[in-house]
Amino acid sequence: MNNNDEARQIGRRAFVRGSALVLGASSVLPQALLGDEARTSADDGHRLKVGMVTDLHYADKPTAGSRHYRETLAKLDQAAGQFLRDEPDFVVELGDLIDRADSVETEQRYLKTINKEFSAICKDRHYVLGNHCVDTLKKEEFLGTVGQQKSFYSFDRGDFHFVVLDSCFRSDGQPYGRKNFKWTDANIPAAEIDWLQSDLKASNRKTIVFAHQRLDVSNNHGVKNCAEVRAALETSGNVLAVFQGHSHKNDLKEISGIHYCTLVAMVEGAGVENSGHAMMTLGVDDSIVVDGFRKQSDYRWATPAMAN
Repeated sequence: MNNNDEARQIGRRAFVRGSALVLGASSVLPQALLGDEARTSADDGHRLKVGMVTDLHYADKPTAGSRHYRETLAKLDQAAGQFLRDEPDFVVELGDLIDRADSVETEQRYLKTINKEFSAICKDRHYVLGNHCVDTLKKEEFLGTVGQQKSFYSFDRGDFHFVVLDSCFRSDGQPYGRKNFKWTDANIPAAEIDWLQSDLKASNRKTIVFAHQRLDVSNNHGVKNCAEVRAALETSGNVLAVFQGHSHKNDLKEISGIHYCTLVAMVEGAGVENSGHAMMTLGVDDSIVVDGFRKQSDYRWATPAMAN
């Protein structure tokens, strides 16, 4: 572990006590070609900063395999310290904020516990529904607890447009909830795709999309009608990137000029060193810098992948 990695491990409590955080820069380009000067330039000229976490799977229950459910609280606390330092314009969790429970009451207790910590990070925050978020709960119960009106919607910040998608629907169009689904049957229904097409057509801003289930693969972790969704994104001509979770591992694909970036899960592994969170900086030149912490990979896209 290098010194930069050590610096990344300082959590919110240490930050509040006045500890210094030192960030290291890396990307899809060689480290030596970027250096501290490149990092400083991107930060000084930023349009927006977005804090991102995914697959926290918080639950007050014993570890199962590589998933350490109770340790999510400490891992989120550390991410909060980084976000306090970097001051994002908003934060987003990309789904599976909680893990499944056997009763509505227990699942609500999990949600209230983790959301108390997440909601303290930033007033402007956004929740993507994951399959575990609505295993026992209904969507309206989850959304009501976190204070979000809709499961899919869009919003503008600065010069950018952002879209939050909901893929928690069965093939027959029924929404997930009350254990009525198989996690491999994830779909975006026709009505949501129609809305997406209209929403993208109405905006001329560069766009970032947030999703839980993946839109770039056709395996069990992918949205079953992902090709149709990608076609809508590609037709708009404005979508720069999609950020998603669900498969718990870092991955990056470029399809028809759009970056599909899968973030690492926070729940995997014991100890705060086995975690992941990210800070995305959207530059004045439409560049995207993803600074990853702990197990999260870093990326630097100097120019949009899409053709103008």
